[in-house]
Amino acid sequence: MRKLIIASSIVMAFASLSAQAAEQAVVDKYNKTCIACHASGAAGAPVTGNAEQWASRMEKGMDVLVESADKGLNAMPPKGMCYDLSLIHISEPTRPY
Repeated sequence: MRKLIIASSIVMAFASLSAQAAEQAVVDKYNKTCIACHASGAAGAPVTGNAEQWASRMEKGMDVLVESADKGLNAMPPKGMCYDLSLIHISEPTRPY
């Protein structure tokens, strides 16, 4: 029983570290490119953390929002010119809004 508890604890620790690493990867991608426009609202970009600016976009649904970011919309080029972004990298920062 003791070995099972230790093994479970190790698995949970690795799972937690993996989740933290994945979350940090999203933050790193955001800080690499997205922040250039989404921190200041440059070129009409909705500002990160400003729910009012994101509301009309979110009303269209997450799928439409992610597709717009993936393919580009208005002044935003596809993937914000960070072409190694996955759909997860695109969608995760917008989830709180």
